[in-house]
Amino acid sequence: MDKQVPSSTGSMSTAVLVAAVVGGGVLLLMRRLFPRQKAVQLLRYPAATMLGKTVIVTGANSGIGKALTAELLKLQARVIMACRDLRGAEEAARDIQRDAGAQKGEVVIKHLDLASLTSVRTFCEEINKEEPKIDVLVNNAGIYQCPYTKTEEGFEMQFGVNHLGHFLLTHLLLDLLKASAPSRIVVVSSKLYKYGHINFDDLNSENGYNKAFCYSQSKLANLLFTLELARQLEDTGVTVNALTPGIVRTRLGRHVQIPLLAKPLFYLASLVFFKSPLEGAQTPLYLVCSPDVEGVSGKCFANCEEEKLMSKATDEQAAKRLWDMSRRMVGIAE
Repeated sequence: MDKQVPSSTGSMSTAVLVAAVVGGGVLLLMRRLFPRQKAVQLLRYPAATMLGKTVIVTGANSGIGKALTAELLKLQARVIMACRDLRGAEEAARDIQRDAGAQKGEVVIKHLDLASLTSVRTFCEEINKEEPKIDVLVNNAGIYQCPYTKTEEGFEMQFGVNHLGHFLLTHLLLDLLKASAPSRIVVVSSKLYKYGHINFDDLNSENGYNKAFCYSQSKLANLLFTLELARQLEDTGVTVNALTPGIVRTRLGRHVQIPLLAKPLFYLASLVFFKSPLEGAQTPLYLVCSPDVEGVSGKCFANCEEEKLMSKATDEQAAKRLWDMSRRMVGIAE
């Protein structure tokens, strides 16, 4: 009697069935979490809107930062791409310049690692020495739900990069921004701030780490930072506003674990339910360029309109307390 050769048909059918079930679950979850967004209307400004203006964009080599840089270059801005990954920044700059057309601004690449306060200080020393003015600072770079790691100075990575690094960066560039007034600061937060609170007793998450909570905490910190900074900048000619870009297809979610079989379906679903980086860049572009927000400060925007925030993000006492603790953490003298 011939030996029976196991057929792969059964296992293939099982794999297809599992993929269909998992994929259906992913699509259903995506539909519930992210209702289909209406098409984002892309902003149009005169070609020379940012001519003669210098803009710093952190995390400018990918995602929203790259798309924003590309749009600003088309408007003839001089954009300083402040990036940790210099090779990635150089590749992004080539892409941006190639697509920007003949009448475009200038790109300058600078190394900035927000997980190192030494790097932040070095970057700011160079900017303050080399740049006669800064018209806009865009605090865009961020890290999302990474495994528990610490910055160079020992801070929990998400809080350290998303909040403390930008806190010190902004503080060290404030004198130049004031001297360049009218000037603007733009802070990229997230709607996920709603799921966090500031754990003043354990900002470093040493008593337990929940990566989703820590991201939300850092994004809430962005909003409280904006609130307190706006108060301190009154009558200086420098404005600061935050934004929540919505769910955007970027590399920010690279640490999120998705089942292998579900990845192709998740990607297809993201094309339907998520914004493109260009769409995600419209609100920061609005806050950088629009005359409509001239003199407006201390607000948060979504889809180029002012957004009503939860009370936890407008708590002035919490904002002041976080400010004071952040100053001590990054080593800023009183």
